[in-house]
Amino acid sequence: MTPGRERGLTALLCAAGAGLALLAAGRTWATAEAKDAITPFSQTLTGGDLGGAAGALGWAGLAGLAALFATRGRVRAAVGVLIALFGAGIAYASTIAVQHQNVLDAAGDKSALLKLGTDPTLHVNLWWLVSVTGGILLIAAGLITAVRGTRWPGMSSRYERTGTPAPKETAPEDPSAMWRSLDRGEDPTARNRP
Repeated sequence: MTPGRERGLTALLCAAGAGLALLAAGRTWATAEAKDAITPFSQTLTGGDLGGAAGALGWAGLAGLAALFATRGRVRAAVGVLIALFGAGIAYASTIAVQHQNVLDAAGDKSALLKLGTDPTLHVNLWWLVSVTGGILLIAAGLITAVRGTRWPGMSSRYERTGTPAPKETAPEDPSAMWRSLDRGEDPTARNRP
């Protein structure tokens, strides 16, 4: 596989991981139902309600994706380490967010009725696992970048010169010298042609 294609596939992996984390952050992760309360109610909690760290790190993963293309060499390897850390943070924050006590605290913050001596029933759905999966994809993309990213081409490497730069042409001292050369039929653009 060529280095450019490897970079592109790693970028897709990074985008997929950050996208999954951001998608899951806005979905319902848990529901708290208080059937024995004075007024029975149900409270839904999104990933953002349970702690916005996973969503924030998803945005950081997208920023890392941009830096993956804009950097080279050791800096790109450092960006890879950061992307892997963002992914680990997403996986950890998502797992902690759906713990029983954290869900109860978040539901209690959203509704005072929950704090009035009720014993709520908690239901956790699988959106938090989607966020964890996004974190794992970011970890993989970051580790690939840290290990192999120094070999990948830079964003503008196809436009850079190879070899030594050509010597700069000095401007004639007399501004009328160019006009006289045109009068003689000389092409000023053909001066440095081999």
